[in-house]
Amino acid sequence: MVDRAAQAGSFGPAAATYERGRPGYPAEALDWLLPPGEPRVLDLGAGTGKLTRQIAARGLPVTAVDPSEGMLDELRRVLPGVPAHAGTAEALPLPDQSVDAVVCAQAWHWVDVARAVPETARVLSPGGRLGLIWNLRDETSDWVRRLGEILRSPEEPRRTDVGAPFGPVEHRRFRWTHRLGLGRLLDLVGSRSYVILLPEDERRALLDRVRELTETHPDLAGRDVLELPYVTECARASLPG
Repeated sequence: MVDRAAQAGSFGPAAATYERGRPGYPAEALDWLLPPGEPRVLDLGAGTGKLTRQIAARGLPVTAVDPSEGMLDELRRVLPGVPAHAGTAEALPLPDQSVDAVVCAQAWHWVDVARAVPETARVLSPGGRLGLIWNLRDETSDWVRRLGEILRSPEEPRRTDVGAPFGPVEHRRFRWTHRLGLGRLLDLVGSRSYVILLPEDERRALLDRVRELTETHPDLAGRDVLELPYVTECARASLPG
């Protein structure tokens, strides 16, 4: 049985690896998720700030919340001007109606939805929006499918259940390509929660199999820059105005 609590809490010690390895998000996805104007944004489960920095780069006021102090330390190093607080989706350290949008990247599948939904609604202004986003490897590509087999973790669509008091959930997908070198690919693999929790010899063996894939697959062999296709899945829902 998967220990989801252990997985969810595993990222802190690997914050630097997570920061190096994880990609950002396509601008079009953020355009779709955020409400128009100059919304006050909460990045929930912000991690090392991959999405936070893209929001801040738009000149929007953004606050980061994450349960891991290790991840927040990395975020504060990268984004020293962004307010960053320890907290969870079930117990947000923000006042009522203090933000206009809550975005949650790569993390909604970790939360207790029954508790997180009313807590998220509490901190949102009337008409405020909840946006969910995940980068999923596009395994229609043969080498990406084989990478998923090595990881023993094929990509699957994430749950986007929200419910009252939010309105209907809208969905959108964005296809794009992340270009990275072997070192960043190994960091990407090494930043996955279950890989972090592997015994050292098993983790080393898994990373060696990834190296072998890059050296032998015809789409990868001899290349300094690898092209990793993604499907970014997004969902959004709003409160009544």
